[in-house]
Amino acid sequence: MIVAGQRLPILIATKPVDFRCGPQALALMVQTELKLDPHSGVTVVFRSKRGDRLKILVWDGTGMVMIYKVLEQGSFAWPKVQDGVMRVSRAQAEALFEGLDWRRTVARRVQAPTAAG
Repeated sequence: MIVAGQRLPILIATKPVDFRCGPQALALMVQTELKLDPHSGVTVVFRSKRGDRLKILVWDGTGMVMIYKVLEQGSFAWPKVQDGVMRVSRAQAEALFEGLDWRRTVARRVQAPTAAG
């Protein structure tokens, strides 16, 4: 699950995957093709060939969680298809999940204050 304050990266696997794959097969893809540890808590978003479906895979500490969404109209705004992954902010990932154009969402990084006040 994408949780407020979560510091682990959210990644989009830019190359479409076979959507018949379940969580184990997607975790294997994360490990072998993306060279990442699927049990590290990293969130990986997968796209379908048509672009109207997504799957989100994340290890929550007790098991692999897979979220599957199909847009009823239109398609998701995806980055250019290429090998590898693209890191996005939590706000961008949530916009993507809602079917919005996440590329228009700009994350602002704020320095933590040195003292409470």
